[in-house]
Amino acid sequence: MSAAMSAGEIRNRLDDDIPADLWEECPQCHQLLYAKELAQHLWVCTKCGYHFRLSARQRLDVTVDAGSFEEWDADLPTCDPLGFPEYQSKVEKGQQKTGLREAVVTGRAQVAGVDVAIGVMEPGFQGGSMGWVVGERVTRLIERAAEERLPLIIVSASGGARMQEGLVALMQMAKTSGAAAKLAEAGMLYVSVLTDPTYGGVMASYAFLGDIILAEPGAAMGFAGPRVIDVTGLPIGEGVQTAEYLHEHGILDRLVPRSEMRETLATLVAWCDGSARGAEMVPEDAHEALRTEPDEHAAHEVSDAWRKVGLARHADRPYSLDYIEEIISGFIELHGDRRFGDDGAIVAGLGWLDDRPVAVIGHQKGRQARERARRNFAMARPEGYRKAMRIMRLADKLRRPIITLIDTPGAHCLDEAEARGISEAIASNQRDMFSLRVPVVPVVIGEGGSGGAIGIGVGDRVLMMENAYYSVIAPESCAAILWRNRALKEEAADALKLTADDALRLGIIDGVIREPPGGAHEDKRAAAQLLRRALDLVLLQLDEVDWDDLPAMRYQKFRHMAEPDLS
Repeated sequence: MSAAMSAGEIRNRLDDDIPADLWEECPQCHQLLYAKELAQHLWVCTKCGYHFRLSARQRLDVTVDAGSFEEWDADLPTCDPLGFPEYQSKVEKGQQKTGLREAVVTGRAQVAGVDVAIGVMEPGFQGGSMGWVVGERVTRLIERAAEERLPLIIVSASGGARMQEGLVALMQMAKTSGAAAKLAEAGMLYVSVLTDPTYGGVMASYAFLGDIILAEPGAAMGFAGPRVIDVTGLPIGEGVQTAEYLHEHGILDRLVPRSEMRETLATLVAWCDGSARGAEMVPEDAHEALRTEPDEHAAHEVSDAWRKVGLARHADRPYSLDYIEEIISGFIELHGDRRFGDDGAIVAGLGWLDDRPVAVIGHQKGRQARERARRNFAMARPEGYRKAMRIMRLADKLRRPIITLIDTPGAHCLDEAEARGISEAIASNQRDMFSLRVPVVPVVIGEGGSGGAIGIGVGDRVLMMENAYYSVIAPESCAAILWRNRALKEEAADALKLTADDALRLGIIDGVIREPPGGAHEDKRAAAQLLRRALDLVLLQLDEVDWDDLPAMRYQKFRHMAEPDLS
């Protein structure tokens, strides 16, 4: 039987004695699928990848550890504040249809052995709409997660606020949002998972307040549902209200296929649950990777600084993702600024440096022409810096150290960057990095160009790779501005004192990370291990400090940096 046959053709060939409920028709490709096989694939079409809607109980089955779910607040009474016509009978029909008392199930469970608070919405109960009971259950779930210090997961599937409860339903948006603020104050992780469909009052309240927002591919979502939009008589673009559209525009952190969702959630809650500290002892070889005194034997010819610039720009030099792949385990990249877009010039995410959970943010260049264009040659736009700060704030909330990897010729400065506030984004990042109450370790791994570099460069220990450079401006631009002759770039490089040893002498940085002979590009793995050892060392040193004192110490560090002798 051809796999390309339509559902109707397959039905015609089926024996009459095969029960109809053994087969499911895919709403997207219309292929007929064997129900048992479909269930084994987590109700994802094996032909086209369409994600079938799941009931709340099915969602729990595929998300949490078997037998670990303990339901909370199942006995809340139904609510009919307006006495809306036939509303009570519709609630009763929803109860009979789903076997649930309301459109959300909440409780405690485990994901890969980690305790979590979890809420799962039931799209089959009044379209998963939110009235008082749903809002109250969600609010109590969030409050209890804060009280018991549990990571929170909420899986949304909803048409929005429940019309039959009028203003009472509207107020659930504010109530659940207020509870989310309490969870943030408690410093606990909130992962919001958006599934098909998520609209209206749920979308515009707790579903969109997650620290991390994941979505299943193909899920329909938006502020106003299709019927509401139809009433307006105004058109909306095709594909706008989809997970893919929102991800492209920086609103979602990740699109996660159902087959990968449980593992993704397990990684995230483990990152939240684990100790913030790493090993207790400095690795024996750590000091060999990092020097804190200038190399007095380094060459001082005019051409040496320019040679370092060339090495920093070498096409084969390791980029941020190369280092992340080598030294950060379990890395989950997060996307978007939640305002406009996702900037490929900056990568950001969560993972482990050895046994220590950390946030990592870095400029990213591209190697091939298409990737270089997508990454904008590591010249970040405003949304890149705003994404970086969003991840920094998450790390600060959850008490996780932050590592930034700097490698940019400078920030994007043309019309689109100006229109979206590039100066404000860089300025705000610098200001807000001073208030972070976790260790921040910036490392210049290649080019440290101007404001584009300092936009993620404020920290407690600032390091440079041996053949990186750090400068107020590119040497070519300096020569063109001051001497009106770009050909004097080598002299400009020397005059700018932009090498790692120069920065160390000036007191701008705290250490120089050694590179393999010939430069990091000659042995990328060895370069990564030198970086790892240096990071291990400085983070262990920062473990000895009361982290609440870090903002004041960081301010004093930059306040008196390179200060001349005023006596």
